[in-house]
Amino acid sequence: MITFESELDAVSQLSIDQQEMLIDILRKRNAEVRRRQILEECREGLAEYRAGVLKAQTAEEAIADLRSYVES
Repeated sequence: MITFESELDAVSQLSIDQQEMLIDILRKRNAEVRRRQILEECREGLAEYRAGVLKAQTAEEAIADLRSYVES
């Protein structure tokens, strides 16, 4: 079984340049995964809006809803 600690040990054996390349690759991959998550959330929100689950709001209404949520 691969553990987080064993992976860190393996990375520490890489050269500094290789570690920096790995960091860059991981950041790009994480950004892509996050973009896909945001896209899916947007699609779900749009589907809910089209289904009538969500309603259109003015900025003032949205802010009031957020304040009410935070205060409760």
